[in-house]
Amino acid sequence: MQLYNTLSAEERAQLIDEAGKDRLTLSFYAYAKIEDPKKFRDELFIAWNALDALGRIYVAKEGINAQMSVPADQFEAFRNTLEVYDFMKGIRLNVAVDQDNYSFLKLTIKVRNKIVADGLNDETFDVTNKGIHLKAQEFNNLLEDPNTIVVDFRNHYESEVGHFEGAITPDVENFRESLPIINEQLQDFKEDKNLLMYCTGGIRCEKASAYFKHQGFKNVYQLEGGIIEYTRQIKEEGIESKFIGKNFVFDHRLGERITDDIISQCHQCGKPCDNHTNCANDACHLLFIQCDECKAAMENCCSTECLDTIHLPWDEQVALRKGLQVGNKVFRKGKSDALKFKNSGDLSDKPLAKAEIKNIRQKIAVKKELIGKAEHYFSKSKIAQFLIEQKDLSVGDKVLISGPTTGEQEVTITEIYANGGPCETANIGDQITFELPFRVRLSDKLYRIVQNA
Repeated sequence: MQLYNTLSAEERAQLIDEAGKDRLTLSFYAYAKIEDPKKFRDELFIAWNALDALGRIYVAKEGINAQMSVPADQFEAFRNTLEVYDFMKGIRLNVAVDQDNYSFLKLTIKVRNKIVADGLNDETFDVTNKGIHLKAQEFNNLLEDPNTIVVDFRNHYESEVGHFEGAITPDVENFRESLPIINEQLQDFKEDKNLLMYCTGGIRCEKASAYFKHQGFKNVYQLEGGIIEYTRQIKEEGIESKFIGKNFVFDHRLGERITDDIISQCHQCGKPCDNHTNCANDACHLLFIQCDECKAAMENCCSTECLDTIHLPWDEQVALRKGLQVGNKVFRKGKSDALKFKNSGDLSDKPLAKAEIKNIRQKIAVKKELIGKAEHYFSKSKIAQFLIEQKDLSVGDKVLISGPTTGEQEVTITEIYANGGPCETANIGDQITFELPFRVRLSDKLYRIVQNA
């Protein structure tokens, strides 16, 4: 009986392509008393693996915290797997506004001590004595009250690209750091101010609101369902958005645009930008904001040091990763001396630029046909290599290169080299190369765009 993911991200991406079905990205959480988290975890894996549900899920004795990707045609079947458990009957599923079939490429369910690392001793206060939940319009109304203090309980890299107007945005790396900082900062406002809090999906505020009530705050409120549910409500009900910018999400997309306001900068050149990426140097993997121009010039790297590293032979790159000190640098959350335009903490509400918001239906309506797959990228010469597997490809064709890390990149083919020489048309079975300003990966697919409706 399979209880763990057995496929690589590349293999899973290929299966998603072959299935040709739309998927839904969603999240949910529930605090509950779970006597045997390991047994609960295994039951979920068996049920969800059978539905081709993917995602990152944490379970603990205190409940479940899940971010997932589910085939759209299996949505009701997936919901039924939750209804088996009393504490998840009727649970709200926060469905993403902007969908991406590659948001998750593995089903990973881990047993943890807590579903959110809050650093709190739950035995010292009543975790069920939570703040009042507010829907989008109610949240907006309380924001207008001059007696309200609004606090963002997310991390610095999340609030930098988007936050509610007038919010306190702590310069913290994780949730547990923010609790004592905000408690100390607001000591003089426990009795007479409205403490209004929010996070991505609501789970952090569930615990934070109970903690602050325990600390003596009288008027504690939280955004029901977090920014994700707020976004759904304002779009469906035509409510004005008090959130500005982009909502950072913890999957391949790294963000959902809420408004067309860009409030952050490229960390390398300072140009208005709110697109997060991870450094292409696998030994670094720093999360940072990078514009398209810097992405091309720096080959998706955060520094010249990392740029030099990715051009080294692979065995030398692996050797440089050895050692605990080097390993601890991996997956840093966006702080480095190399990032000259990084902003944290006290952030401005003033937009720096406007983004072009793409119509979601328009994105789905793009008609494409599979041509082949990526095989290699030559970083120094910026040449991509593909294998033609399904249909011929000609100079002048508009193509889409798509993959879990690469995203979706549209380019027009201006020249092709097939099997070592230039040609006008490459045929099935040909190994082709052409110049690309961005890196491609083995999981990437090459499509011809037939119609862009």
